[in-house]
Amino acid sequence: MTQNQTPAQTSPQAPASSRTVDVTLGERTVSVPRGGLFDRYRMQADLDEVARDPRVESVDFFRDQPKTEVRSRVGPTFIPNFYYAMSNARLTLLAPTKALRARLPRQLDPLEITPGLGLASLMLFRYDVADIDFYTEAAVGIAVRPPRHGRLGAVDTLAALKNGHLDSYVLSLPVNTEIAQVRGHDGYGFPKWVTDIDVEIDSRGVHGRIADDAGGTDLELSAPTPAQKRRRSGSAVSSLTSYTRFDGGWHSTFNQTNALASGSAALPRGVELTLGEGRVSEDLRSLKPIRHLTFDVMTSGQAALHMPTVISID
Repeated sequence: MTQNQTPAQTSPQAPASSRTVDVTLGERTVSVPRGGLFDRYRMQADLDEVARDPRVESVDFFRDQPKTEVRSRVGPTFIPNFYYAMSNARLTLLAPTKALRARLPRQLDPLEITPGLGLASLMLFRYDVADIDFYTEAAVGIAVRPPRHGRLGAVDTLAALKNGHLDSYVLSLPVNTEIAQVRGHDGYGFPKWVTDIDVEIDSRGVHGRIADDAGGTDLELSAPTPAQKRRRSGSAVSSLTSYTRFDGGWHSTFNQTNALASGSAALPRGVELTLGEGRVSEDLRSLKPIRHLTFDVMTSGQAALHMPTVISID
């Protein structure tokens, strides 16, 4: 993912209540659930306590990833950011390289699967148990070649698919909570804003709706869930490197996903995608997608998100 940082956008501050508590992140103040994981642990959750949550299948994935305190643009924090129970869906679309390249900074090139054709994606996320509590998220992204990589695009694509690692540039990344917006925008440089996002993912189907600025529908997706395969923790770990530009330089952010139940459908049927007039739909339209290539759904999984590191790709 790469994106020039845009001005932060947040929803109006809600009045403090017995159900929330205000916390300071850098120069920003946000409300979080009182008694939630962030309120109690400030990114240092007790794994044994987390394991007692019936929504969390296991915490083994996190035990060999000790937290480290670092300075960041949202103040001192502990990393990685852990997501103990989550689900997601990714619709991968075939799109013309010319349209993809038009939305990329000059330092990055689209990952081509054949000359003239690359990959775009629409993703939905539901984080039920996380260091920063429950939230939902959506993303429109472009698969890119690793910076300063000289091999042919098709070779890069095959290597990425084989190794379970992709590089990406994100155009849109709306979320539905203030803490996710502030940490993602101020701390990571991602194009995040707050809006209503409904995401439901189970073994039967996927449904997601993103609201636009006026409260209408920006984008809506419904599709049947591909058959799910149960996986032992640690046996199906994939990764994603995202690229952002902020504070005058390029950064890469590494994210690991531990799939516990997942499945995929090629040339998926039954996908209902409705585009509105909001920012997410506008970004997806700009990529001029040709067809739905794959639909990947993880009904149960976990993730570890690391802080951005400075890189040089100019």
